[in-house]
Amino acid sequence: MTVFFEEEGGNSNSNVASLPLAFRLMPETLEEFVGQEHILGPDRLLRRAILSDRISSLIFFGPPGTGKTALSKIIARRTSAHFVELNAVNVGVSELKEEMKAALYRRKTTGKRTIIFLDEIHHFNRLQQDILLPYVESGDIILIGITTENPYFYINHALLSRSLIFEFYKLKDRDLETIAYRALTDKEKGYGSLKIQMYEDALQYLIKYSDGDARRLLNGIEIGVLTTPPDKDGVIHFTLQVAEECIQKKSILYDRSGDEHYDTISAFIKSVRGSDPDAALYWLCKMLYAGEDPRYILRRLLILASEDIGNADPMALMLAASALSAIELVGMPEGELILAQVTIYLACAPKSNTSYLALKEARESVEKERTLEVPNHLKDGHLDSVGRGHGEGYKYPHDYEGHFVVQNYLPVDKIFYHPAEIGYEKEIKRRLEEWRKRKKAG
Repeated sequence: MTVFFEEEGGNSNSNVASLPLAFRLMPETLEEFVGQEHILGPDRLLRRAILSDRISSLIFFGPPGTGKTALSKIIARRTSAHFVELNAVNVGVSELKEEMKAALYRRKTTGKRTIIFLDEIHHFNRLQQDILLPYVESGDIILIGITTENPYFYINHALLSRSLIFEFYKLKDRDLETIAYRALTDKEKGYGSLKIQMYEDALQYLIKYSDGDARRLLNGIEIGVLTTPPDKDGVIHFTLQVAEECIQKKSILYDRSGDEHYDTISAFIKSVRGSDPDAALYWLCKMLYAGEDPRYILRRLLILASEDIGNADPMALMLAASALSAIELVGMPEGELILAQVTIYLACAPKSNTSYLALKEARESVEKERTLEVPNHLKDGHLDSVGRGHGEGYKYPHDYEGHFVVQNYLPVDKIFYHPAEIGYEKEIKRRLEEWRKRKKAG
């Protein structure tokens, strides 16, 4: 187990002590900042720009609790520019215009530029973003936009082209360990003035279920420390049971309209297509855990059953279709069993995309080549069989041996469907080759 003991001392600043732990431990310098070495490591562009106070407009995006806001506050402390903090959720057009006018006046009268820190910038509509554009372009303001969403989806290209874009990643376990250690030993901002015995399994549980989110980790530590009574010696025992009570359910970053939604369903479908049931089940469980609509998952599996399995196993489409009906009937969470069964079946089924390729080739023929007329013997003879001979000469296959007869169904020879040598499609190929051979022989 890991044990942190510190002498009792008490925090002299009661106002600081009353603030949330995650707020108190927010790093104030680049030296205190933990993680994101890919953008803040030695000699990295962003680090050099911050240290020299020569930053341009910036867009920070990535999961929550990874340091986007903290780094913006570090920039605010280092810069000689005027710093304005706004949140896109509650700032209106009129207030935004006033801030732009003030920034313009400030630069004209004092020469000082203004940094506009705009949290949750993805909530700004196009009009609000357009207000920022001329001031960013002229350099009257430096924009630091913060978002958990993909900026290429939510921020207009004109702003993006005038900004440096940096992606923040989930913090690594060693980063979270560093942050946890500081929380338990820092006497001024953390709990270093208390006697806390942090058990190793408890710490690893907190790190695991924080899922790269420092804020979630610190909130868990804070709840555990403040709600666990000390023993007779004044020691707070932070056990695994305490950790489990503090973080009862792992939080997964998963927005149904954002990157995680599309990336996860993509990984799921590609795993099924790639015949890996284990990977497919993992991505399935991630989606279900995050609250994804099971009907959406099944609709994607229905498409896959035709596109990637097709006639190699015709049961795949039938099973996926029946699973959709079964989910509607049974509901959740029992419906998860149905989803797991159909996922495993499709992942383990023989794969063939020949139906997809045949459709693609036939469509290209329709779109790019001369449109073919329907042969007379294939036309509907009910309306005009006498006057124009529609349907004349048609051979009804069921009147012939094997329910097959040689006749032309296209005015030119075309072959779009090339069955694969796998699963049931192997039998289809054998049958079709025989028919085509007889047709070619005349």
